[in-house]
Amino acid sequence: MTVPMLGWQKSSYSNEGANCLHVAAPDNNTIKLCESDDPEVVLTTTPANLKAFILGVKAGEFDHFVED
Repeated sequence: MTVPMLGWQKSSYSNEGANCLHVAAPDNNTIKLCESDDPEVVLTTTPANLKAFILGVKAGEFDHFVED
């Protein structure tokens, strides 16, 4: 895996296998996310947008996208 050096972190619950989400915060206004199985694809967002997304997930705002 070739993840750019940005101080990436992953959950301590992740083992050394694939499908791990890596998170980096190169500055106070930027959050970067990538998956270990495709580390060249990096999503960039802001802390406020990531917080809004996480709160939306917790509130069930995206549940209609998932089939039962």
